[in-house]
Amino acid sequence: MTVATRKQKPAEEVGAVFDRDLDDLPQELRWREWMGRIEAVLFSSASPVGREDLAGVVGQGASVEMLIEDIQAELTGRPYELVQVAGGWMFRTRGQFADAIKAAADLGEQSLAFTEMEMGVLCAIAYHQPIDRAGLADIFGKEVSRDLLARLRYNTTGDDV
Repeated sequence: MTVATRKQKPAEEVGAVFDRDLDDLPQELRWREWMGRIEAVLFSSASPVGREDLAGVVGQGASVEMLIEDIQAELTGRPYELVQVAGGWMFRTRGQFADAIKAAADLGEQSLAFTEMEMGVLCAIAYHQPIDRAGLADIFGKEVSRDLLARLRYNTTGDDV
């Protein structure tokens, strides 16, 4: 049976049961497995993952907050960190590596200077994500144009809209 076929069938039909509690493992190994599960979920997500979703992959007695603290402690000295963003958790690159990332992206002489309004919009998006144009209009008291958002998207990601 292929992975694609398995995805189409409910877990109970293929005999897979997700064991959240891992009662058959010693406590230390159980904790490490839960840490690994949280890391895997966060690593695979393109957006912040909320506490409830993370709690769904660990046992009922596990503290998501303590697991996150342990993961954060293990990431000390790594070029990335686990941070809280928009009501969830995400891996982010540490700021001290920005120049290395820019060099790898080969931005050349491209300037990433933003106007005060553009910077305000970027900050609002970062703080309130996910947010739409109506939400931005509520924050700024005026419409935020599609052109401005397209320009910001291109200047921050290089993606054509």
